[in-house]
Amino acid sequence: MTTARPLIPPEAPAGGPQRTTPRWRRVVAPLLSLALVAAVFAWFLPQFTSLSSVWSAVTAMSWAELTVLGLAAAWNIATYQFVMITTMPGLRLREATVSTTTTTAVSNTVVGGAALSLGLTYAMNSSWGFSRSRTSVCLLLSGLWNNFAKLALPVLALVLLAFSAPPTPGRLVAGLVGVAGLLVAVVLLGLLLRSREGAARIGIAAGTVATALRRPLGRPPVQGWDRATTKFRDRTVLLLRARWHWLTLATVVSHLSLFAVLLLSLRAVGVDAEEVSAVEALAVFAFARLLTAIPFTPGGLGVVELALITGLSAAGDERALVAAAVLVFRALTYVLPIPLGVATYLFWRHNRSWRRPPNSAPRTDLVPEEA
Repeated sequence: MTTARPLIPPEAPAGGPQRTTPRWRRVVAPLLSLALVAAVFAWFLPQFTSLSSVWSAVTAMSWAELTVLGLAAAWNIATYQFVMITTMPGLRLREATVSTTTTTAVSNTVVGGAALSLGLTYAMNSSWGFSRSRTSVCLLLSGLWNNFAKLALPVLALVLLAFSAPPTPGRLVAGLVGVAGLLVAVVLLGLLLRSREGAARIGIAAGTVATALRRPLGRPPVQGWDRATTKFRDRTVLLLRARWHWLTLATVVSHLSLFAVLLLSLRAVGVDAEEVSAVEALAVFAFARLLTAIPFTPGGLGVVELALITGLSAAGDERALVAAAVLVFRALTYVLPIPLGVATYLFWRHNRSWRRPPNSAPRTDLVPEEA
């Protein structure tokens, strides 16, 4: 969520040794994910609430509250498109909607869905005439800014908490992790974009590390990473100079829109600001977002619920209402995109009117001729 392959390093020669992932690894990962989800929903969640309590909290909402929640959820899903349009010049809103909705559904339902959604993004964009290099720049920039936001949110929450309440050790650690990660990411991006020579050196260093990691597996050394990073740098600088502010705004709006659904869910089920303030909710939300950087389960299923319920319950005493609010939030932001994604995937498979020949998508001043 890569013609020329600026970000995907060239593969080994066709005759080189190939290794497939061992069968036990393909089986163990899904089983561990399933065990984690089962533990959260079968053991952890019943300690806070029951399905009947959740249903009672939902049915107690007014039509006005349900309408506001529905509109907030729809807006949150719509914001996914803004980042993609910003990083993919020439992409139409309708295409971005189909792509992001479909790939979100895949990420939410399949173990290893992030990798599958990347492949699906390339396939969709290719069918609409976009080259792999243009898709690579889009995915890398959107991914970088998404991670910047995840790392910056704990910092923002920690600063806000400092003005409202003494930060706890857990929140302090989350904030420090965010600061450290954000600084590292910004420095690396700055070095990458500063000069073509610097980008080449980063590519060589990354290739050296990758080769060292592949050697025990009997895989051949990687090649061409210096050229790949240099090409990526040239295309990225062109786009960022023109759109970095729009990309930042679109990313911030997307993350805060997701948080707004959580906050509205809390208020709708009856958790008021005295129980859990907006700043406390933001701090817990930011920590939960950090956890999703590691794909323990598809879409963070179980992990996000565990983090949110635990953190928000520590801030307030209404444990049952907090659990109900978190489940409502996840239903709107995790479950709802799945059927929508199935529908958009089927639409893409059967719709031919949007198709274009390879590499024939409209170009703008932000797209080099060779891209």
